[in-house]
This record gives sequence, structure tokens and C-alpha cells, in this order.
Amino acid sequence: MIISSQFDGGNIECIDCSNPGEVVLNIHQDNQSEFYQWFYFRAANVRDLDCRYVITNAGGAAYPNGWKDYRAVASYDREFWFRVDTAFDGDNLVIEFNSSEDQVYFAYFAPYSMERHADLIALAQTSERCQVETLGLTLDGQTMDCLSFGESDAKRKSIWMVARQHPGETMAEWWMEGMVNRLVDPSDPVVNSILQKAVIYLVPNMNPDGSRRGHLRTNAVGSNLNREWRDPTPDRSPEVLCVLDKIHQTGLDFGFDVHGDEALPYNFIAGTGGIPGWNQHRQKQLDLFKLTLANINPDFQIENGYPANSVGQANMSYCSNSLAERFSALVMTLEMPFKDASDTPDIIQGWSPERCGKLAHSCLDALHLCWDQVIRP
Repeated sequence: MIISSQFDGGNIECIDCSNPGEVVLNIHQDNQSEFYQWFYFRAANVRDLDCRYVITNAGGAAYPNGWKDYRAVASYDREFWFRVDTAFDGDNLVIEFNSSEDQVYFAYFAPYSMERHADLIALAQTSERCQVETLGLTLDGQTMDCLSFGESDAKRKSIWMVARQHPGETMAEWWMEGMVNRLVDPSDPVVNSILQKAVIYLVPNMNPDGSRRGHLRTNAVGSNLNREWRDPTPDRSPEVLCVLDKIHQTGLDFGFDVHGDEALPYNFIAGTGGIPGWNQHRQKQLDLFKLTLANINPDFQIENGYPANSVGQANMSYCSNSLAERFSALVMTLEMPFKDASDTPDIIQGWSPERCGKLAHSCLDALHLCWDQVIRP
């Protein structure tokens, strides 16, 4: 048996793989950070072996509650990801699997590689309605890619959607892939209607360095980018700095920051109720959008999520809070599960890349239906 993770987004340390019945593994921490939970590795020469993969430092991960009722994903072709038997005893995460192929991949959630990201950007730019702009470079020298759909003029609104500030939350870029696939379709009536009124700006991956390095939550120097929006710097958070500069150029009338939650088995939206400028009108906008989305897509729900902050108590270094206050606009954090959507379970895949893309489509439908109520005049 050979365990490897020296590939785009890989993360595991193999302590001992001499015995298939007890393969001993650890997860590496993010660089210059104590965060860890993301894993992604390949097991080779394992056909027809009863293997037990034991991640011995799981109990010290960033979100140990995330292991409760969690099942890892596996794939033979790195396209279709399915759930496998997984257990957590408080210290060790144990994955048990007998592979029907010589090699099998395991991950915390379906990976989204930087190569796939490059393919997504290349696909988008073939659309006549899309323009691609490189906003800057990361600390590792990767590009910060921004897609814009629609023709910009003084009358059109600016809609911003950013994703994957936390690189291990790969469901966020699967959501973005679904969004891009719909926006490039010239026959889509909902997209055509929105683009008559707005330009949609997408940053599919806010954290390329962390993504390639196999980090859970931080960039190349250990910065949590979703804590950098109050005062980003070139040394710690150039990713946020260049995106924020672009947003100031275009303005912002509506926004999404797309994430994944380790512990909660739900799709939900967190609003910005704690910002100083929050009021009843904004609350009605938020409630309407959430209810509309829930009525469109049963995978989304409004009963469970994060507790709201009191007005004035929000952390203004968060992306959604910072942008909502600066631009007096409805900006929301969309959270998707690492586990499954408990109200609409899928025993084979759990929450999956395919469902992420469908939820992105539903978000466009919801925006179309309640446009006049959630977009400021």
C-alpha cells in the first residue's frame, strides 16, 4: 500500500501503512496556523483489501463537532464522489473501505482543484457576455480571477458573489461552477432578465494559495481572509485587498459570500443583523430572500443557522458585515454542509457538488423573483 497527497489540494501525513487493517494518518496544519481539518489523499495498491484508515489527530481539529455524523467522501475517477463508512471516537476518525479498484481517493469533501478552477475561468471567457480580469497576485504568485457578466453602465446594478475564502470549503467553488454554467447560457430567460438590469461579478476562488496547499481555513501565511475585510494589507491579505479595490470601483447593490459549515447539516443564510446600519427594512429584505429561496429549493431551509447578533455587535472584519455596512446593501453569507442536508438526505453522496450547483441556480431564481424588494432603487 502507498498513501500519497503530493498533488493539488492534497493533505495527509502517513505515519504507518504497513498494515491495511490499521493505516495510521495525521492531517497537516495550515501553514503558520493551528487550523486543520481538510484532508485529501490517495490510497494505492488496495484492490479488494479491507482497509481501516485512522486519522489519529482528528480530535484536535478546528471543529471537532464536525465529525459527529460525518461520512468521508471517496472517488475512483475524481469526478463522482460517494460517501463511505466513517466513525469518530472522540480522538480518531476512522474510515473503513474495501476498494474495487487499485487506487481510491478520500477527502473531507469533494475537492475542487486549481486546475479545475483554471478550466472554469477558461470556459467562462468563451462566453460573449463574460469578461475575465486578473485583479492581482496572491502571495504564492497565483492570479486572483474575477468574472463579470453583462454590460456595465450607469443604470445597471452591481451584484457581487465571492467564494472559498476558506479553501477547505470546496462546496463554495462547486456552487460557483453551477453559477457560471448558468450565466454562460444565452438561452436562459432568468439570466437574460437579470443582466438587463445588472452586471454580475464573480470571484470563484478568493484563496488560491490555501486551495493548492491543502489548507482548511487560511492563505499562504496563515491569514483567515474572512477576518481581513476591515483593513486588508499586501503582506497578509492581498487577495482581499485587490477584490475590495475592485468592488469600490464598481459599487455593490447585492452580494453573496459563499461558505461551508463543518458542523451544521443544513443549507442556510447568515445575515448581517449585527452591523450598525441594520434596521427593519433590511430585516424584511433578508427574510423575503430566504423565504423565496426556501420555497424554490427544498435543500435550503430557514429554521436552523447561526444566531443573529445584536445591532452594533457584528465583527466588521467579516466580508458580509463589512460590505453590507459600506454599501448599504443586502449582503448575505450562504453556508452549505460538509455532511448532508438533513431534511433532504442522499445516502449515496450526501451534500454533493451536483447539489451545490443546483442551489446556485436557485439563488438566481430567488433574486429574479424578489428583485424589486431586495435591490435598492
